Amino acid sequence: MHLYNVTLQRPGACQTAINGNFSAPKVQEIIASKGTAIELLRPDQHGKLKSIAFRECFGIIRSMAAFRLAGANKDHVVIGSDSGRIVVLRFDAEKNQFEQVHKETFGKSGVRRVVPGQFCCVDPKGRAVMLAALEKQKVVYVLNRDSQANLTISSPLEANKGKTIAFDVCALDNGLENPGFMAIELFYGEADVDDTGEAAAEAQKMLTYYELDLGLNHVARKWSEPVDNGANKLIPVPGGSDGPGGVIVCCENFLVYRAEKHEEIRCVIPRRTSLDAERGVLIASFASHRSKNGFFFIAQSEYGDCYKVTLDWTNRKVSELKMKYFDTVPVCSALCVLKTGFLFCGSEFGAHALFQFIALGDDEESAESSSKTLKKIDNATKKKGRGKNDDEDDEEEDNFQPVFFNPRKLKNLALIDEIESLSPTIALASNISRKEETPRLLALCGQGPRSTFRVLRQGVPLSEMARSPLPGNPNGVFTIRKSKSDTTDAYIVVSFTNATLVLSIGDTVEEVTDTGILATSSTLAVSALGDDDDGSLIQIHPSGVRHVRGNNKGVNEWRAPGRKKITACACNRGQAIVALTGGELVYFELDEAGQLLEIEKIETSSEVVSVDIPPIPDGSLRAKFAAVAGYDSTVRVLSLNPGEALRTVGVQATPSPPESVLLLEVNNKTTKNKKAGSSAPPSMFLNVGLSNGILVRCEVDRVSGALSDARSRFVGQRPPKLNRIEMNEESGFVALSTRPWLGFNENGRFSIVPACHETIDRACGFASEQVPEGIVAVVDGSLRILACENLGEAFSQSSEKARYTPRAMSTHPDDPDVVAIIETDRGIIGFEDRTGEETRNEYIVEAPPAKKPKKNEEEDEEEDEEDDAYQLAPIEQFGAPKSTANDNNNWSSCVHIVDAANAETLCVQEIKNNERLVSVAHAYFAKADEVLLVVGSAKNFVLQPRDCDGGMIRCYRYKRGGGKSSNGETTANGKSGANKAITGLELVHETPCEGAPFALRNFEGKLLVGVDDVLRLYDFGKKKLLRKAECAQKFPSFINDIRCSGDRFFVTDACESAFFVKYVREDDQECSMHIFADDIAPRYVTSMLPLDRDTVAVSDKFGNFAALRLPKDVSDEIESDISGGKHAALTSSAALGALNGANNKLQACAQFHVGDVICSLTKCALQTGGSEVIVYATLGGALGAFVPFASKDEADFCTHLEMHLRIEAPPVLGNEHGAFRSSYFPVKAVVDGDLCEQFGRLGADAQRRISEEMDRTPSEIVKRLEQIRARAG
Repeated sequence: MHLYNVTLQRPGACQTAINGNFSAPKVQEIIASKGTAIELLRPDQHGKLKSIAFRECFGIIRSMAAFRLAGANKDHVVIGSDSGRIVVLRFDAEKNQFEQVHKETFGKSGVRRVVPGQFCCVDPKGRAVMLAALEKQKVVYVLNRDSQANLTISSPLEANKGKTIAFDVCALDNGLENPGFMAIELFYGEADVDDTGEAAAEAQKMLTYYELDLGLNHVARKWSEPVDNGANKLIPVPGGSDGPGGVIVCCENFLVYRAEKHEEIRCVIPRRTSLDAERGVLIASFASHRSKNGFFFIAQSEYGDCYKVTLDWTNRKVSELKMKYFDTVPVCSALCVLKTGFLFCGSEFGAHALFQFIALGDDEESAESSSKTLKKIDNATKKKGRGKNDDEDDEEEDNFQPVFFNPRKLKNLALIDEIESLSPTIALASNISRKEETPRLLALCGQGPRSTFRVLRQGVPLSEMARSPLPGNPNGVFTIRKSKSDTTDAYIVVSFTNATLVLSIGDTVEEVTDTGILATSSTLAVSALGDDDDGSLIQIHPSGVRHVRGNNKGVNEWRAPGRKKITACACNRGQAIVALTGGELVYFELDEAGQLLEIEKIETSSEVVSVDIPPIPDGSLRAKFAAVAGYDSTVRVLSLNPGEALRTVGVQATPSPPESVLLLEVNNKTTKNKKAGSSAPPSMFLNVGLSNGILVRCEVDRVSGALSDARSRFVGQRPPKLNRIEMNEESGFVALSTRPWLGFNENGRFSIVPACHETIDRACGFASEQVPEGIVAVVDGSLRILACENLGEAFSQSSEKARYTPRAMSTHPDDPDVVAIIETDRGIIGFEDRTGEETRNEYIVEAPPAKKPKKNEEEDEEEDEEDDAYQLAPIEQFGAPKSTANDNNNWSSCVHIVDAANAETLCVQEIKNNERLVSVAHAYFAKADEVLLVVGSAKNFVLQPRDCDGGMIRCYRYKRGGGKSSNGETTANGKSGANKAITGLELVHETPCEGAPFALRNFEGKLLVGVDDVLRLYDFGKKKLLRKAECAQKFPSFINDIRCSGDRFFVTDACESAFFVKYVREDDQECSMHIFADDIAPRYVTSMLPLDRDTVAVSDKFGNFAALRLPKDVSDEIESDISGGKHAALTSSAALGALNGANNKLQACAQFHVGDVICSLTKCALQTGGSEVIVYATLGGALGAFVPFASKDEADFCTHLEMHLRIEAPPVLGNEHGAFRSSYFPVKAVVDGDLCEQFGRLGADAQRRISEEMDRTPSEIVKRLEQIRARAG
């Protein structure tokens, strides 16, 4: 077994984010760390977040900070990672990628608590950087510049203290004084040697100040003072001439300002009125903003409430600390305030958002807390916030009057843009709907109120911007720009069988008749002529060529000779070529006087089916080549140069008759920076759509026109029709087949990806002010304007919101569109027990009320505020209401039935009695002769240590028909289709069990259940399930998944990897189960997928993937034994505990470290007719695939390429690629496709060196990588 790992969807979870000027001096940008990758984001002038660059780092990013050296105009990035090295990166705008500036080793590799890298902070003046570990170690590097203005880093200066845990570290703004750093620390040395536990209970957090003496080149521990035991985060305060300096310590329920030789200033954190008094409030993230007039901070609590924090100070003396409720947004892992007036909210679980400041929260209505208004309350009031074992004086300070507020709709922020994220992807499944041909993925994503059920279809999503019916069935659609310099189209031309319709594009789209276009004939091609806006254009119709001369100089007509008709044609702003019946070609060219002249005429050997001429390049008089496709299964490239017009310079034979051709110029430079200029000219490619549904792409020599490097890809059952469009600010194409496909240049690499849309009949590129890069399409007799708003997305998504966090799902075996989801959350109030508007879980979609005439500006502002409030559902903005602190183990659960075809809820069944749903399955019971929904739950479940008061297995029957179900839930009504008729669930019976049933699986008309560490087989009974058999051996921890293959069961234990279980039917009534093989390595399994009867794929919680196989001789022996190896399994020394497990062991035939926790595995073909691949989903929201190699030669090729790239393209974090992929187990039989695909981003010299070593050309290597990627989808 050899596999090729490739990423299908980039990770979405944002652990941390920083803002600064990375690509240009005055450009505000954001860098977000996403697990093992970093991404550069930039808001455009409309507030739309654009992904500028994405870099896979092949290492785990632990921390990140931005800094600017003295005299520089751009920022650098310093990263702490699992490489054991400090790494400084800069962004190269010319290459559009991050480059390593410096690296320095300071410790061992891996994520270790004593190795620095968990915390990273930089002196505001860019003079020093501190990297700190969770425990003991802190290192400081001095940053300087040499005579060439290059960055230099000193040797590390250590500031270590043993048995000390760091909770947060920040760099202080000391102006031009020595750099300083502050840390929240806890010394556990006394608790470590105290067996009574008293020292641990009395342990006190300390606020410690470190100073870097630049003169002595030494880090000194200046002072350390006690701080609240609830302290968790530090906010540095601007110093020098900008502020008083010091730090704000974020504690539970309090903010405390601390500075050297300054009194403590404390204010309470405002809390929600509905929040239980026993629950504290912690600050989860913050952002700071400086301006000429001062500074302020935006701090967000763990419940999503944002506060504006300000300081009143004079002469470095702080007199007041104020905290005012600002707005409420979903909880973020990182906040960034941009100087352009935007607030970026990066989320670890859910979508990332970009808000615009519409006010600064200076109103007097919002709740405000101040250090001057701090009031003590009665000592009888329950203390909150600080440690139980503070000194008595400190305890008294906890008794302060809280400040309350009620969350409201957005008032100071307006949502501008969102970046969708699949993080966390909890479960993934694949199936094919009855209504669709292409496979789809079903995913459970999100956490809490922002959870969703998503249907993922591979392809770039196309958004419909406008639609209009047409008076007939068009056979062509075109767009016209008046002048070459225009960026928007002026006309849409729609061709019918015997007529042509011209639509003018403006504030409204309306029909016009004054363009000179012949309206009584069909149009084959149309284009403006010349570079100026003089009204000159060319229309080619079946009977001839119509030239409408500019400036009202009349119309010239060229008629097809005799009874011949024009069968194919193409034109641009200065050239035209037409093909007549019989295979005759006629070439026209526009002269300097504006006349369209016939230049050349030739006869070809066969009828012509398609012709294409590319646009005239900038600075040229004409396009050099044209492409002609004939029914003789050949495609020819013709020269258009003077003196040799229509001479054949290149020929390509095709395996099937061609249907359409397209010549396309592709810029070799990255699209983001192509305007900067490039010494390399663009490449030209010939794209051919064949009648068998294959798209062929050949490279055209720009000098000779010769064809080379042919590549093919199957795109659909219909012959693809190729049309030129604009994508990423340069030429691309759309191929219309069974589904549309888009071809475009993406960061220097040409990509051909499917688009998610119904079948399109005709299409053409379209550009307007609202849709700068769109498509005008004809679909089912209507004219539609389509836009690709998320070009980098690999999947189109449709979603349905969930009540609670989804945990697992099961698809109905007879109806793939019916999906049952179990959802459960801890520590919140159940859906049916909630009250108040803030608990609603639906968007308000009704039209806003009619606006009255505005009397003044205040009324205008009030209406704007109302419009902003409709952007977030209340439950998503405010979060689910929390239960009391005493009910923290309270569980709210439900069974959610969804129609996957339309992503709609069919019914919801709430589960009471404090039960946590743990498993779900559809099972066919032979005795009942029907498929039932089986749900497993645990009562009064405790997470740590794991415990419950027993479990319950419930069997439900689907209720069909409209109306309301017996439980009163509102359900679907009046919808067609069997799945639409599901209105509720009817409880058949309940079966109690002594433990939690974590795994359920249908098997031969019965039900397999994993109850804690016991595997059981149940059959259907009238009042409850009947136990039929039980595995002879118990499992080490608890069973979390069961799969079946004939009489073999694949069972995974949560802590001890996979087990193979044999099912033996002794007679009609008796049966037994026994373990006959297990894994040699203890893996903490998160998901499992059977590959064949002897092989399973598993993933663990440390980010590892493994394929485990039973040796063939063992498999044959088990099959040949009539007892299935039962005697050996129960009597061997292994079963008695001597060998710690079964007497047969599984072999790892493939191992690979992904770098993120794989939550789910599934096997499917992502395209119709494609090969099956293993698709996985990670906790960070990434989707990837393991693609099996087609041959040993292909596996050897990719293995050798990977070895070369490990040297030529090492990870930017300074670690070794092989060491990262072998973090826990040595990598085996898996090639890293993400590394191999970086070959196309290398420089020409590096590509040539690798190609020579592999005895291939660079184009051959790229072609082979594209073929493997195409199989993955």
